[in-house]
Amino acid sequence: MTRDELKKAVGWAALKYVRPGSVVGVGTGTTAAHFIDALASIKHDIEGAVSSSEASTEKLRAYGIPVFDLNNIDQLSVYVDGADEINPQMQMIKGGGAALTREKIIAAVAETFVCIADQTKQVDVLGHFPLPVEVIPMARAYVARQLVKMGGLPEYRQDVVTDNGNCILDVYNLSIVNPAELERKINALPGVVTVGLFADRGADVALIGTDNGVLTLTRGG
Repeated sequence: MTRDELKKAVGWAALKYVRPGSVVGVGTGTTAAHFIDALASIKHDIEGAVSSSEASTEKLRAYGIPVFDLNNIDQLSVYVDGADEINPQMQMIKGGGAALTREKIIAAVAETFVCIADQTKQVDVLGHFPLPVEVIPMARAYVARQLVKMGGLPEYRQDVVTDNGNCILDVYNLSIVNPAELERKINALPGVVTVGLFADRGADVALIGTDNGVLTLTRGG
């Protein structure tokens, strides 16, 4: 199977976690786009969605799926999104699509976080994929210097402005053996909006697309 076929398989597999009549949290990226395609097939069975990016919002609305402001939602039963890397502890690196802040907010609200990914995203130790950090523009140079002190090699992601109007630093050269600790440390830097480590709030379920079908992993399982 091609990688896109693996992504499509997990996108459709995630439908079983969607409760009828609920508002569904929807992520960003190529794998999440397959989930939106799948969600459209049951759009009359759900109330609508909360979206983590303008791109996903546009795709949802094109299907006629109502998109709600998270501030107007009391509870969110499930959030479905991809990952750039996921380790055996269900901790992730996210933010390759520059939507990490909104993704992290929705993940915090959701009762269940379902990560959908193909088998290439599974790693033993996070950090081979560069770690995205969303930064307020005036703090970019300061934050970059602090990330160097942590052992990272930050690169400014040129010509990218997040949906929140900020910039992205991609941090290379990290072997992240304690993701939760590093997440808190980077988040504490003045000017950082958030870091693309999803460790304190990892996935509850991971649907991994493999050549042998969709593998289901659960936290602590």
